[in-house]
Amino acid sequence: MSHHLSKKSVSQFVKSALPYLIVGSTTVVISGIALLYTFQCNLIYTANYPKGSRKHVPKPSDYDIPYISVILETNDDVKIRAYVCKRTDEAGTRPTILMFHGNGGNMGHRLPIAEKFYKNFRFNVMLVSYRGYGKSDGSPSESGLRLDAQAALDYIKQDKILKDTKLIIYGQSLGASVAIDLVYRNESKVDALIVENTFLSIPKVIPHIVPKLRYLTFICSEIWPSDSYITKLRTVPILFLSGSNDELVPPQHMRTLYELANTSGGKMFQEIKNGSHYDTVSQPDYFSKVGEFFIKMLGEEFC
Repeated sequence: MSHHLSKKSVSQFVKSALPYLIVGSTTVVISGIALLYTFQCNLIYTANYPKGSRKHVPKPSDYDIPYISVILETNDDVKIRAYVCKRTDEAGTRPTILMFHGNGGNMGHRLPIAEKFYKNFRFNVMLVSYRGYGKSDGSPSESGLRLDAQAALDYIKQDKILKDTKLIIYGQSLGASVAIDLVYRNESKVDALIVENTFLSIPKVIPHIVPKLRYLTFICSEIWPSDSYITKLRTVPILFLSGSNDELVPPQHMRTLYELANTSGGKMFQEIKNGSHYDTVSQPDYFSKVGEFFIKMLGEEFC
């Protein structure tokens, strides 16, 4: 269920890149910057972590959840994979939650979370593996994941049953950035937004993850400017879930995003005690706090 920026992959990359960053000559420095610019997507989008993530994608049936596997074609003609899990007898009367995973693994690794939404909250659930993740085609990038998210939303809005259900967008870590971006561009189609352990932007979180690269953030082409887009949301209710022990993304990033949000739909900040970047969702009070949000912001009938 990992959804973090892998420290192992980061440290391995930094070790290989540091010799190029030693200030000895202009040529060496320029070479180092070029190297980082070229490989930043490999740093951010760790689709091969954990090992086997491109080949093995767990299925909802492993959790006794009925589903269909769909192939979505994005606006730039990339084919990505998704699971659509509809409530058997009440799909048209229950909300739908669209889930975006973090930078590692694939959609199948988030099925224990999907199981909670499907069985405990009785939601329809849709999960997506971004381009270059799981068995999806293509290579990941900010512009690409944006199109992937849009394709998933468009699928829901074109489905004869799901199109009229309440829609909740849920994202963890990098997936929360994807979620914020999607809602920013489609707010009128969304009824609620849930984000967990995410960052203000890629350039602003790099100094915390790889301090040695803090002076090179100006070369980032992958930005994910959540701190900008969150201020532009006007009506959607937002839940911020922040692990108190997040060792990767400083919890202050989540607190600042909460403070920046100015939506008329209301906002809620929930600190998850003892939650690290890796296991916040596994803490015993996580889903009860999610439930509080649904009751307060959307009405008790959604629980």
